[in-house]
Amino acid sequence: MATATKTLILVVDDDAHFRETLSDAMSLKDVRVEGAMSGAEAIARLGSERPSLIVLDVQLPDMHGFSLCRMIKKDRRLRGIPIVLLSAKYTEPADRAEGLLTGADAYLSKPITLEALWEEVSYLLDRAE
Repeated sequence: MATATKTLILVVDDDAHFRETLSDAMSLKDVRVEGAMSGAEAIARLGSERPSLIVLDVQLPDMHGFSLCRMIKKDRRLRGIPIVLLSAKYTEPADRAEGLLTGADAYLSKPITLEALWEEVSYLLDRAE
């Protein structure tokens, strides 16, 4: 897997508890997690950082996760970053298909176990090396 000191995951989710739990769990795997609670905050962070992977909630307070995913995938500097979309509401097969068509590398439904999320994240990080 990617070198621990170089592995940064940006978690874009307005649920502070989810971001904190994920950050705690990933720190046990020697992965650094930065959080953003909105699309605007994520865009600002991506201006100065290039994470190894992005975990992106579909329902953000200021924009739809699909829109943010499209923006990231159109950016030449950022397009290679794997994106995992997460959603509690948009869980139908058509939603999943639409999410993947935005350029996301994975689409997972909430609630999700940390083990299942880590499995997907580690697969995508290994593939991106």
